[in-house]
Amino acid sequence: MEILWIIAGLFVGGAIGFGFFRYVLKNKYNKALEEAAKEADVIKEKKLLEVKEKFLNKKAELEKEVQQRNQKILQAENKLKQRELSLNQKQDDLGKRKTELENTQNRLNNQAQLLNKREEELDRMQMQEREKLEELSGLSAEEAKNRLVESLKDEARTDAQSYINDIMDDAKMTANKEAKRIVIQTIQRVATETAIENSVTVFHIDNDEVKGRIIGREGRNIRALEAATGVEIVVDDTPEAIVISAFDPVRREICRLALHQLIVDGRIHPARIEEVVTKVKKQVEDEIIETGKRTAIDLGIHGLHPELIRIVGKMKYRSSYGQNLLQHARETANLCSVMAAELGLNPKKAKRAGLLHDIGKVPDEESELPHALYGAKLAEKYKEKPEICNAIGAHHDEVEMTSLLAPIVQVCDAISGARPGARREIVEAYIKRLNDLENIAMSYPGVTKTYAIQAGRELRVIVGADKIDDKQTENLSGEIAKRIQDEMTYPGQVKITVIRETRAVSYAK
Repeated sequence: MEILWIIAGLFVGGAIGFGFFRYVLKNKYNKALEEAAKEADVIKEKKLLEVKEKFLNKKAELEKEVQQRNQKILQAENKLKQRELSLNQKQDDLGKRKTELENTQNRLNNQAQLLNKREEELDRMQMQEREKLEELSGLSAEEAKNRLVESLKDEARTDAQSYINDIMDDAKMTANKEAKRIVIQTIQRVATETAIENSVTVFHIDNDEVKGRIIGREGRNIRALEAATGVEIVVDDTPEAIVISAFDPVRREICRLALHQLIVDGRIHPARIEEVVTKVKKQVEDEIIETGKRTAIDLGIHGLHPELIRIVGKMKYRSSYGQNLLQHARETANLCSVMAAELGLNPKKAKRAGLLHDIGKVPDEESELPHALYGAKLAEKYKEKPEICNAIGAHHDEVEMTSLLAPIVQVCDAISGARPGARREIVEAYIKRLNDLENIAMSYPGVTKTYAIQAGRELRVIVGADKIDDKQTENLSGEIAKRIQDEMTYPGQVKITVIRETRAVSYAK
């Protein structure tokens, strides 16, 4: 029973405790709801304030943007109004100008009509005057016009010739001095000896008994030697000498060396002659190549084609008017180098062109081309530069000069060939050529004196000032040059200088 009371008490206490606990929880829940509602109201008010603030900001930005756009629209409207005003003003100006142009055109038309009338009147008056002049002078208008034109032509020609002479005199005063200085300085800095060759070589022997051995039985030895070397051997009564004659110095040298070896060896017969000549030809060919190489090294020229080196070496055995060709080429090369250096050009290229300028004179095969053109063709074949080829081809004016090397080579070639002692000719032929030059010039009327100078490379003709005028002087130089070219044979070129001067002499007593 007590237990029941205890259990009942526990249940009653539990019910009371549970009710109390429930009451407490309910109060807490209600308080929490009230606080949550208050917080929600606060948050709602904050959010509303934020939304209102953003709305106001956006409204302010939109109003500002609208205001800016309105200002731009107003500015655009103002600009349009200004343009419209300017266009209206321009249109008014154009209208005024159009009116002025029309007025001007009308005035011009009136003036043109007036001018036409005056021209017609002038033409009529000129016709009347011309008829009167023709009646008075007895000449037609065309004849008078032709006479006037001829007189004006002569006057203009005289004035032009005087003007040209003044210009030439001025150019000579300023240019000749410097040109002479360069040429003289170049010649002074290069001084070389010149070997003189001809078409005959004299081979000296110890005694005349050797002549018989050289001739051989029935002349078979001498015929074999001539056939092998391509020369003519003259064995005559000249004591201790045999003459070797040929236009080709290489052949003469081969024959001379072969004769020397045959005489030293003592065995002279056709088979031995052919063997020795073959060996000597190889020896001379090696000597030619060695000479070409040594020449290139001495002059400081590098990169020459082996065939060009061989051609340069062959120059040693060639001569031109008695002047050794290799020595002439070396001298020209040195002159070109010095002159190019004086003028501020490339001295190496000039020296190369000077050395190669006469390679056309030693061809391996006969060519119908002049030696300058053939030499340029060879240089081009062996990959020389275009300015070198042009200088070679143009040094006798047979092609147009395209570089400054060409006139330098031409001048230095003339200097080397024209200097005293460089070349020789047969005295009689030389004197005859000079006399022929002077006689041709003296055959023209008005010529008082003639002088052949520069070893026949220049002919100076002095004419009387009272017999020939300036125009006839020009024609005279051309006529003399043409006649010399047609009637005479000469090396290089001949310069004809016609001098006309007036001298007035009086004496004070």
